[in-house]
Amino acid sequence: MGIVNIDDDLHDQLRRASKVSFRSINAQAAYWIRIGMLCETNPTLSFAEILQRELSAAGVSAQSLATSEA
Repeated sequence: MGIVNIDDDLHDQLRRASKVSFRSINAQAAYWIRIGMLCETNPTLSFAEILQRELSAAGVSAQSLATSEA
């Protein structure tokens, strides 16, 4: 694991976003990096399609969540 130097403004944005998404600053940075890589390597997919694919691969089903609430 290494250290990544980022702009102070980007770090501030990471800190703010991490509070909203209930992640640590490092976890928020890792999330943005992973999503960015997925978007770059799958340019024909929308952000929502990428998230759906990742959730499905992790065994998470929005349909099963919806039916469990009823």
